Amino acid sequence: MVTRDDRRTVALAARRNARVHTRRAVGAAPGEADFLPGPEPLETVEPPSPPRRVVRRPRPDRRATRPEVARPAEPKPAGRWRWGARIALVAVLAAVAAAGLLGRQWYDQRQLDTARQQALAAARQETVDFVSISAASVDRDLRRISDGATGEFKDEFTRDLTQVRAAVVENKVDSTGSVLRAAVVSSDLRTAVVLVAIDATVKNTSAPDGRLSHYRIQVSLARDGGSGRWLVSQLQFVG
Repeated sequence: MVTRDDRRTVALAARRNARVHTRRAVGAAPGEADFLPGPEPLETVEPPSPPRRVVRRPRPDRRATRPEVARPAEPKPAGRWRWGARIALVAVLAAVAAAGLLGRQWYDQRQLDTARQQALAAARQETVDFVSISAASVDRDLRRISDGATGEFKDEFTRDLTQVRAAVVENKVDSTGSVLRAAVVSSDLRTAVVLVAIDATVKNTSAPDGRLSHYRIQVSLARDGGSGRWLVSQLQFVG
């Protein structure tokens, strides 16, 4: 069995023979071959290893492993249209209700304004009729005053009608009046109070040339339900 030492001895002998042959080839002197350096063992250079190709493996999608949460179903277009139609309908109804309310308020205010103007006109006319009376037309004048009266005022005037007529005829009264100012104190659709400032030129047996008198008369009026006319329910001198 060849041992390790045997292999080593054979290797040294082979190296020594190689040196002798080298000396003879280059003309070296005998004995120098033992001292000639032998060929240096070649350094084995390993070829560079090819670069390692890194293969990136896709990471597992963690979201895929998560349990899916149920999402509420989106409303269908038909459902959206229904809701839109309902909202539009509510908006239209609200607008109609608001317009109706405003229209009603406007109508009521207009009715009130019309009633105020009618009451004011009736008060102006009735006070002029009351102070405009003449012996020459006494029956017509008294009838006109009574026709524009109602309630307490009409009762009093009718009760004193005979005495008033006699005084006008006896004193040969000729009175003519004109309204200076008139204003509504209070009013609603059924009643009103009006203050009237009026001047009257009065002629009689004591003042044949006429005498100017100034009156302030407060007139209370009520609207007649049948005819719609504004009639004087109370008339009093306040200055």
